[in-house]
Amino acid sequence: MINYSELLSKQRNYFQTGATKNLAFRIKALQKLNQVIREGEKRLIQSLKEDLNKSEFDAYSTEIGIVLEEIRYTLKNIRSWAKPKKVKTPLTHIGAKSYIYPEPYGVAFIIAPWNYPFQLAVAPLIGAIAAGNCAVIKPSELTPRTSLVLAELINSHFPEEYIAVVEGGKETSEALLKENFDYIFFTGSVQVGKIIMESAAQHLTPVTLELGGKSPCIVHVDANLKLAAKRIAWGKFMNAGQTCIAPDYVYVDKKVKDEFLAYLKGAVNELYGQEPLKNVNYTKIVSERHFKRLCSFLSEGKIFYGGKSSEEKLMIAPTVLTDITWDHSVMEDEIFGPILPVLEYRQLSEAVEEIRNRPKPLAFYLFTESSDVQDRLLKQVSFGGGCINDTVYHIANPYLPFGGVGDSGIGAYHGKGSFNTFSHEKSILKQTTLFDIPLLYPNFKNGLKYIKMVFK
Repeated sequence: MINYSELLSKQRNYFQTGATKNLAFRIKALQKLNQVIREGEKRLIQSLKEDLNKSEFDAYSTEIGIVLEEIRYTLKNIRSWAKPKKVKTPLTHIGAKSYIYPEPYGVAFIIAPWNYPFQLAVAPLIGAIAAGNCAVIKPSELTPRTSLVLAELINSHFPEEYIAVVEGGKETSEALLKENFDYIFFTGSVQVGKIIMESAAQHLTPVTLELGGKSPCIVHVDANLKLAAKRIAWGKFMNAGQTCIAPDYVYVDKKVKDEFLAYLKGAVNELYGQEPLKNVNYTKIVSERHFKRLCSFLSEGKIFYGGKSSEEKLMIAPTVLTDITWDHSVMEDEIFGPILPVLEYRQLSEAVEEIRNRPKPLAFYLFTESSDVQDRLLKQVSFGGGCINDTVYHIANPYLPFGGVGDSGIGAYHGKGSFNTFSHEKSILKQTTLFDIPLLYPNFKNGLKYIKMVFK
């Protein structure tokens, strides 16, 4: 049984030595992480296959490859990110110079989900290492093989006083949350996110919460319908819809709805075949509980396409529902599965109003050729991030910070965003000793008069 207080104490003591703040140390740690991942690639691919039935293509492209690219990008830029930044100094501070020093928080706690169990554990770790922190990672118990491989890879190559992976269930997370970490990074549901934030408040610990919500997708009348259908099918049904930024539902202009649906059907067939449940590379649902929850939605509205399922395999074929309204239970919370409701609108303003009346989503997708429509909706709809004429792909751009807003999350990461997330910006004013400014002191004659002139 791990003594969590002792583990945290070890990491805090190690952090206090200053070793992790050394830039050369950070670079070496990132290089080692890169090597460890490459050496463990086959084991990771096999574990992702066992846990979620992910294909080698999906495992590499959405889990391993994206992490390796994040490490490469971080190594390329870490030297400039870590440098103190000189900023402007006003004339009122004549003789002084101003700087911003990025410094690590200390010991970070990273809580990873099950849908991308490797990527969403290691991507924030890259930021924690780059910024100079120690870290404790709690992977998901719902993907036990991947969690085990992750723990073995990390714990066998990094000392526990620096980085440690702690396996376990809900009780492990609860016990760790009682400890006084310096930063908490959580990826998961809105409901659990609220619990994390409540626990963090006990120690006033800063948090990043990567949550989710019902991410909308609008297909306007002037959209390239065939391409829109293909990109929506790809973004929605990858990982069997178990993606926090997957399009949760589609709003399509009534005038092109039937044409769009026909293209959508063709796109799903092209991507997964006529019988997806027999496709050896089709991802399964993570647990029986989630499977049954998703199956309960299949009786709502009308099944336009798909609808088949296998409890034995824990699989649900890509399914498109029509005749859906906001009164159906499938529209209450994030679906997080391979079920796509398609709603229609007559006026674009109707769809926008419905979206704005609900919690702010993590992602938003808009398909239109009109720059006016693009500009108008980007101003009218609040969301974490998204795409115009594509889905999901924004997450792979290291120049774009990824995160939510409102109910969909707090904070952002990826690329420099990860470094910033795990860094505190310390403001420093370096004052000259060559001269002094008597105006600053209360005994200066007519001081108030001159102060008012300066700060007018």
